[in-house]
Amino acid sequence: MVAALIYSPAPEAEAAPASSVDVQVTSMAPAAPVKGDTLTISGTVVNNGSEAINDAHVGLRVGPVLADRSSIDEAADRGAFRAGTDPGEIDQAYAVKIPSLPSKVGHEFTLTVPVNKLELDKDGVYQLGVSLSGATDSRPSQQVLGIGRTFLPWQPEAAAKRSQLTYAWPLIAQTRVTAETGSDEVQTPVFLDDSLAEELRPGGRLEQMVSLGKDLPITWVIDPDLLTTVDAMTKGYRVRGPDGKLVQGRNKAVAEQWLSSLEAAVQGKKVVALPFADPDLASLAHQGKDVSGTLGQLRPATDKARQAVETVLHVPASTDFSWPVNGAIDPSIVNVATSAGARNVLARSDSLTETGSLGYTPSAARPIGAGTTAVVADAELSTAFEGDMLKAGDSTLAVQQFLAHTLALNLQKTDEQRSFVVTPQRMPSVGQVNTMATALRGLQGGRWTQPGDLESAAAAKPDPGAATLVPGAGQYPEALRKQELPVSAFEKIRTTQNTLDHFKVILTMPDRVEIPFGNSTNREMSTSWRGRPDQAKLYRDQVQDYLIGLTEKVKVIPKSDATLSGHSATIPVSVQNSLVQNVHDLVLRVKSANPTRLMFSGSGESEQEVTVQGGHSQTVKFDASATASGPVEVTAQLFTKDGVPYGKARTFTVEATEITSTVMLVIAGGVLLLVLAGIKMYASRKRVAARAAAEESTQPSDESPDTGPQSADRSGTGETVDR
Repeated sequence: MVAALIYSPAPEAEAAPASSVDVQVTSMAPAAPVKGDTLTISGTVVNNGSEAINDAHVGLRVGPVLADRSSIDEAADRGAFRAGTDPGEIDQAYAVKIPSLPSKVGHEFTLTVPVNKLELDKDGVYQLGVSLSGATDSRPSQQVLGIGRTFLPWQPEAAAKRSQLTYAWPLIAQTRVTAETGSDEVQTPVFLDDSLAEELRPGGRLEQMVSLGKDLPITWVIDPDLLTTVDAMTKGYRVRGPDGKLVQGRNKAVAEQWLSSLEAAVQGKKVVALPFADPDLASLAHQGKDVSGTLGQLRPATDKARQAVETVLHVPASTDFSWPVNGAIDPSIVNVATSAGARNVLARSDSLTETGSLGYTPSAARPIGAGTTAVVADAELSTAFEGDMLKAGDSTLAVQQFLAHTLALNLQKTDEQRSFVVTPQRMPSVGQVNTMATALRGLQGGRWTQPGDLESAAAAKPDPGAATLVPGAGQYPEALRKQELPVSAFEKIRTTQNTLDHFKVILTMPDRVEIPFGNSTNREMSTSWRGRPDQAKLYRDQVQDYLIGLTEKVKVIPKSDATLSGHSATIPVSVQNSLVQNVHDLVLRVKSANPTRLMFSGSGESEQEVTVQGGHSQTVKFDASATASGPVEVTAQLFTKDGVPYGKARTFTVEATEITSTVMLVIAGGVLLLVLAGIKMYASRKRVAARAAAEESTQPSDESPDTGPQSADRSGTGETVDR
């Protein structure tokens, strides 16, 4: 018996008023020993007191079997040593002596004890205490100065009735991809930053999830957006830097290696695909359901999920599960969760709680009406690794406590074989991932659990006495409600969707905008924004601003004022398309503000269909006629074929000049007078030229001899007289 091994140094003194020594158990192997094993416990002791500790030793204390799961939690939370509550120390032959431990100094230790020396008399969970005892100058008698506690699950033989344990292994990451794509034909995606590569490279969070998960009995729970994002990295991507400039992404090889490793890891395993981008179901139910069009996004998100997994990983995936944040549900969340076709909702036992009348924990599957099954994960097991698991002491305690709870579950008094589910935090840290893996490896001996998967857990026979009443809206945790996306977020998403619907109707290749913006709409609803409201708002604003920028690339070019001289003429208006694709199904309409002065095609307005090639402009000519003189404001506006205005209206002024019949007669008379005057001048000039020619012909030749006195014209009449 355990009592036979108790060592009590004559008699055991009370502990110091406050523990002056920090005792950490940093490793315990094996985590779940069997007969014939040797238990090795390593750790550290640190003297936090102001005095040196003399004649110290580290000893092991083994308590009786803990009665139930609540006893395990109470022992884990216990602080300083309690004489009479904490068990006595086993034979000091297995203690580690420390002659002196100076103030503020630490010391490592390793205890090695054959399991058969522990006298474990029956199956169950035993509390282990590792204590440091010693004396100080002010308290010269031996006393317990510090204690660390852990647990020893003991079931050396396989149980006749083993519980089925399903562990969900989540591959989920924060949103990184924007709606923006390059202006090139291949639409190179643009990332918010390149931080995802750090999670994918060796030692990173997602790399550890894959490298450790491949050898564990788990169900992969994957956000398809992560697959799509990493797959985009393998094909080339760009990153928006802090200065706003785009730079080429440099982690293509890292992404390729991770995807290759993941594809190999999931072969032969169960894969559950969440709706694309892992939408925040509680936010949708509480804040977004009354915003038109919001719930309609879930079905496309589910359809994309299966396709993404099968395309990237080449394995089938179930889309029959929805997962509200922390498994917290109420009727509206259940309705939203199943609206996209999922029949199973991953809830948690601290939300759908038991009344306690059963005396044991029932299986996970609970029918909650309308053909929906709540798969209720165990809250204790699901939250076991949420702390800081980077410290070896914290990690080791979490592993032993997890194993202890699984054994305690299986030992509960019921003849029914049960199925339990674990849904850990969505994005565990590297330390948490490693601790989770260590705990699951501790169960692989299969002495009290056997691995299951989510599909089999959902299909398991439900316990008729289990709670099935979904808690009301008032019971939803307030802390989770405060993290939800606000109504304004869904209104912004609706505005973006309306803008997109209006834009795509003019495009010859609408998929070039429907796909990236459709994905971004899903990403705007993601659970990954919880706790990051400012970043979420910035992302939504950037999506909307970029879309508006694209729509403005198709526009009426501003036009300068024009003059219409004459009764009729044509007025040109140009439409510019700076997109890389053609636009069609547009109507350009011009409208006169004063049809009594200026008309188009006999009325106040005129329109023509417009098709413009990508990167070009198209000029459209409108026939105009003036009925009176004066300035007229003209508006040029694009419309879609269904009559919805598109883009900004452009206005310009036409100076119209109407010419009457009287004015025409005056002008004609003036022109006739000018013609007659021209004819008269021409005739006069012709007579002068003829006279000059005649006079020239009567002059003597320069070669004739001189015959006498010269003559002169004295009369001015052209007659010659003698001199």
